Amino acid sequence: MPTKSKAKKLDTLVEDIYGVFENYVEPSTKDLNIFAKNLAETIRSRIVERREGKQSLRLSQIGTPVRKLWYSIKDTNQPTLSGKDRLKFLYGDILEELLLLLIKTAGHKIEDEQKEVQIDGVVGHQDCRIDGIVTDIKSASSFAFKKFKDGSLMNGNDPFGYIPQISAYAEAQGENSAAFLVINKENADLHVLDVDFFDMIHVPDRIKTIKEVIKNDKPPEKCFEDEAEGVSGNRVLSINCSWCPYKFPCWSDSNNGHGLRIFDYAKGKKYFTKVVKEPNVKELSC
Repeated sequence: MPTKSKAKKLDTLVEDIYGVFENYVEPSTKDLNIFAKNLAETIRSRIVERREGKQSLRLSQIGTPVRKLWYSIKDTNQPTLSGKDRLKFLYGDILEELLLLLIKTAGHKIEDEQKEVQIDGVVGHQDCRIDGIVTDIKSASSFAFKKFKDGSLMNGNDPFGYIPQISAYAEAQGENSAAFLVINKENADLHVLDVDFFDMIHVPDRIKTIKEVIKNDKPPEKCFEDEAEGVSGNRVLSINCSWCPYKFPCWSDSNNGHGLRIFDYAKGKKYFTKVVKEPNVKELSC
C-alpha cells in the first residue's frame, strides 16, 4: 500500500523552487494555462491602466507615510508615471506571477489568490496563502532584498510600509502570523521572511489615524527631512523623497518658494531644496 506524501511546509519553499529546475520538474498543463492567462492580463492592465482623479484608501497603502497618502487621496492632479517606471513595475509583476507557477510546480499549496479582505471599511486583496500561511510575494532590488534577508525590515527599515500591509492581510483573517516570499530581481536569490504577532502593527488604530489626517484640507508634516549636500550649505531630498511622485507639490516651499531644483549628476538626478553654491553640473527643468 503506498504511503501518503507529507504536506509541504513553508520552511522548504526556497529549496523546493530551485529544485524545480535542478530536478527538471515539468509544470502541469493546467498550471501553465492559468499562468499564461494571468500573465496576459497583468501585461494588458499595466499597459492600459490610467490614474485619474482622487484615489481611495487601500489596505496595501496603510504603511505609506501619511503626508504621501494625503496627496494620493486628496490631490486631483495625480502625477503620471513615466513609461520607464511602468515598465519597471511590470517586470516585477511578471516575476511574481512566475513565482506562483513555480510554487505550485514545487508541490506547495496555494490558496486564496487575490482574496478580498476588509478592515473598518478599507478593502485590500492579499496575494495568497502558501501552505496555509498568509503570504505576500515581493520582487526587490538587491538593496531592498537585504532588508528582508537580514530582518531589518521589522526593525524600522520599512519605508514602503510592507509590515503594516501584511499586518492588515493577517488581521483581516484573524491570523497571528504571516510571511513574505521575496525574489531579488538582479540575481534570483529567494528568501522567506516570517512575520509574527509581535512584528505586526494594530491595524484599526493605523486606519483611524489615516482617516483623521485625510479629513484635513492641509497636508500633515513632511514625511522626511531634507539632507545636507556636502559642506557647501546646499540641501537635497532624502532618497525616500526623491522617489516619491508627490515631491514637487510637497516641496513647493523649498528654495524660498520657488520649488525644487534638479541637477543632473553622473549617478542620477539630485533634487535640491536649498542652493547656496551652484552645483557644477547641468540643471534640468521640472
